[in-house]
Amino acid sequence: MRTNNPTSTSAQPAWSRRFSAAPMMDWSDRHCRYFWRLLSKNTLLYTEMVTTGALIHGDRARFLAFDPAELPVALQVGGSDTSALAQCAQLAHQWGYSEINLNCGCPSDRVQSGRIGACLMAEPVLVRDCISAMIDACDIPVTVKHRIGIDDMDDYNGLRDFVATVAESGCQTFIVHARKAWLQGLSPKENRNVPPLDYGAVARLKAEFPELEIIVNGGITTLPQCEALLQDVDGVMLGREIYANPYLLAEVDRHLFDSAAQVPSRLEVMTQFMNYCELELSKGTRLNQMTRHVLGLYQGLPGARRFRRVISEQAHKPGAGVEVIQEALAQVEQGNSALPVAQ
Repeated sequence: MRTNNPTSTSAQPAWSRRFSAAPMMDWSDRHCRYFWRLLSKNTLLYTEMVTTGALIHGDRARFLAFDPAELPVALQVGGSDTSALAQCAQLAHQWGYSEINLNCGCPSDRVQSGRIGACLMAEPVLVRDCISAMIDACDIPVTVKHRIGIDDMDDYNGLRDFVATVAESGCQTFIVHARKAWLQGLSPKENRNVPPLDYGAVARLKAEFPELEIIVNGGITTLPQCEALLQDVDGVMLGREIYANPYLLAEVDRHLFDSAAQVPSRLEVMTQFMNYCELELSKGTRLNQMTRHVLGLYQGLPGARRFRRVISEQAHKPGAGVEVIQEALAQVEQGNSALPVAQ
């Protein structure tokens, strides 16, 4: 069997997939990833999914540019044409990405019509050929993100056969969203919640394919849950939870990578993020394009609502600058100062 291991003749990379932040459309853009990197140095970050057509025919800088501080960062692509995917793999390598990932899990009607996403689970031979072409075109890892099944596919047997077939390409890493995708009858939003989670199927997959790297995704909300799942798989991927509650990332390095790692304070993170915002503002980026990703930073703390309100009401205005963030932080400080003093 072929192997896709660009590091097989060199030192192992300084990053791992033990913990990663999921690719999320409209959310995990470059500003979001920069913010997340301030919270965790070890988390592997993923871009939003980009179609092959957008990369090949669109504004490449818009889709591919990222700050080196974001590394390690993986590019997720959507497509099913082998030559187009090979070209995108070359681009990912040229632009300095740590990994390129093929989306075989998105259930939306729009991507189905373009033969993209979860519908590809019904065509494992095609996916194998796509991955093989990508591996031949670049010297970075090529990975797949998929569901445990689609529609009436026999749950575990279909999953096992899909992985076994795709692995013939040399792909060594499979990121498994532990829910089926119902391509008919459920909306993309419902597909993130309605189909039941089956972590056992993912653990069984790892047991049956010990030579493969198996990452579990879907419904994970806490670090203790991550630690429990890591007993059976190689890595965990979180998405919506870290977007809604990003400070969870601040504990990742200490809990899952290095017990001596320092946990940055929220204020330290925001101070660094303001420096980033000032630089981006000078390039013409609007403040709200960046600050929309930080709204959940103070979730559950006094002043969190005022923090969100100031940013939501002020950051979109023409000419808005970092003074908006400073005012939001002042609201948090005001909320903390209003707490009763313990006797």
